[in-house]
Amino acid sequence: MLMSADAYRDSLRRLKPIVFVDGERITSVADAPQLAPGVAAVARTYELALASDQAPVMQARLPGFEGPVNRMIALAHDTADLLNKLEAVRRACQETGCAQRYLGGDALNALFFGTHRADAENGTEYHGRLKRYLEHVYGNDLTLGVAMTDAKGDRSLRPSRQRNPNSYVHIVERNARGIVVSGTKAIVTGAPYMHELLVLPGRAMTEDDAPFAVACAVPIDAKGLTIVARPAGRPGEASATFSSRFGQSTGVCLFDRVEVPWEHVFLAGEWAEVAPMLTSYTSQHRHTCIGARAGFGDLLIGAGALVTEANGLDLDSHYNLRDSMVELIKIVEGFFACGVAASVYGETTAAGNITPEPVFANIGKLLLGTQIYDMHRLAHHVSGGLIVALPGPDEDHNPATAGRLSEVLTARSDIPYEKRIEVARFIEDLTASYQAGWYSVISLHGGGSPDAMKTEIFRNYPIGSKVDLVERLLERGVLADATRKITRNRQPGRCCVTGCQISELPAEQAVPLPKPPSTAGQPGLPRDDNQAT
Repeated sequence: MLMSADAYRDSLRRLKPIVFVDGERITSVADAPQLAPGVAAVARTYELALASDQAPVMQARLPGFEGPVNRMIALAHDTADLLNKLEAVRRACQETGCAQRYLGGDALNALFFGTHRADAENGTEYHGRLKRYLEHVYGNDLTLGVAMTDAKGDRSLRPSRQRNPNSYVHIVERNARGIVVSGTKAIVTGAPYMHELLVLPGRAMTEDDAPFAVACAVPIDAKGLTIVARPAGRPGEASATFSSRFGQSTGVCLFDRVEVPWEHVFLAGEWAEVAPMLTSYTSQHRHTCIGARAGFGDLLIGAGALVTEANGLDLDSHYNLRDSMVELIKIVEGFFACGVAASVYGETTAAGNITPEPVFANIGKLLLGTQIYDMHRLAHHVSGGLIVALPGPDEDHNPATAGRLSEVLTARSDIPYEKRIEVARFIEDLTASYQAGWYSVISLHGGGSPDAMKTEIFRNYPIGSKVDLVERLLERGVLADATRKITRNRQPGRCCVTGCQISELPAEQAVPLPKPPSTAGQPGLPRDDNQAT
């Protein structure tokens, strides 16, 4: 069942979570001005799924489930699903900056793989529980938060060595009904306006850390759960032309003896299963982040071109500005291309879902995380200094100054002052405000720091195959020495016997780039139905 945006808001009103924002207790998250931009961003994912022109991408059809499922929370079973997820997230973030809801889909895919593996290794029953939970999630079209990053305490110490055990979420009691957990998850995206939280371990564990190896689902208004959050975006600020409409809250989630029934427990002490589940999640989430930040990049590209025109300049003749625009396009489409490659080379798990290829997923996330600052710089270059030198929006209505400002700050005679100033403030909001700094930090550290991406790239990249290549060219042969670490990592089976066959074409798989007027059909990359990679 797919919900409408209004139904999503009504569903939030029926929940009674304990939420504090800037020291104030929030009685209704759906109606709180401080959270309105975040609620609006998630609500847009419901609207897009019901829009007839977006349905092929925004809706998924899953085996074993009746009716469509919102792409933000759907399991991915083949390459087409990964490509459509990438495109769906890009479209949602083009409009909202950060749609947030896709994290729940990333976690469900990781849990689907992780519970299947845990059952195979330990004889547990987690996978069946998760399948029943999926029926609940899809049947009610839920929005799920991901509570993964713990408070961590002293980062030089493992969870079991912490002076304060509540710096990590952990199991404090087991009984016939389920488990009881306490601890802190410190960075939970959109926490106040989620329906439920998926609690996942945030790091690999050792045997001593077994109580901290816990994965479960918790209603947002569970007894013992308190959320301390920040406002979403810049609500109520007149100059925030974008982030007063759409934004994102993050919350610190304090668990104080929260009871979780067994049917919602997906890992409880199986410490050796944490690392594989965590690796699966990072590939899923970093792949999705690529689509999200590409959507943000689309906003900068469009706004940069628009403000250049409003300034009275022509990109066809002002080559320095055109070069900056091309550089911005190169960055955005460069990391998005890594997302496409991670989709095409995705690896089917033993559980039956598919994981994005980790090298390309991590390279794409590393590029966007470190180049977000270049994206801002390029937008500043094409926009000019007016974006931060403008008087505040109150002056637009000041009878003593408004007329004079509009007279001297108009550039092209056919573009009104108001239109020029509007796009300038839009770019300021996205690149030079408090909100802009926030986008930079979540791009850099969200989904893991750059060091985490570099670790995964080095661990998965087939350096050994490249050594083999050079040794062959040097006519040395391949030195079959098992002690040589560098040659242990071999090329993964990208050119296997069957090939990387797409079983079903994606509804739409490419960025909606402009085409010449004579080109017919849907925007997208041409594709042969029999193509194999």
